[in-house]
Amino acid sequence: MNRGPLELEELEWLDDVLMKYSNEHSILDVSELDGLLTAILSGPNRIEPSKWLPALWGGEQYAPVWESEDELQRFMELSFQHMNDIAERLNDYPEQFEPLFGESMVDDKEYTILEQWCFGYMRGVALDDWSALPETLQPSLQLIALHGLEENFVKLDEMSHEDFERDIEAIPAAALVLHAWWLSQRSTVN
Repeated sequence: MNRGPLELEELEWLDDVLMKYSNEHSILDVSELDGLLTAILSGPNRIEPSKWLPALWGGEQYAPVWESEDELQRFMELSFQHMNDIAERLNDYPEQFEPLFGESMVDDKEYTILEQWCFGYMRGVALDDWSALPETLQPSLQLIALHGLEENFVKLDEMSHEDFERDIEAIPAAALVLHAWWLSQRSTVN
């Protein structure tokens, strides 16, 4: 298996496969996958692939019927390579950690899309019990949840462009703080 970050072509291939097999319950794109994997790596417990892979598709009943064994194999290899890259950045090179936010062009202007990554992150949070997160760190999780839960759409509609820009800068730091705290908790238990 290759190590290190995925090449752009590999990320685009993953994105295409996620879209190809997407359904109303599944992870839709590579940005959302990146958020899911970040939360899985950051939470209180180790989440086994047997739990998070079905969740990626919205449950076992929505698992894709793969076009070929090669397609499945490549999807798994690239997903785990990406997960290992995220883990390495979170654990060893936090200054290099960057959420894989989406981008959109509107009227020749590029916009950063936070929602997909945050939706993925919150899906990862839902796979574990984060209830022991201290009150002092709740704002970090709430910042990600603001952009990652449908119930907050009204709040998002009321936000200014400056608020979004601030959140683009703040979310990576929030994810790092959450990862560091849960990692310290796991270390004291072991």
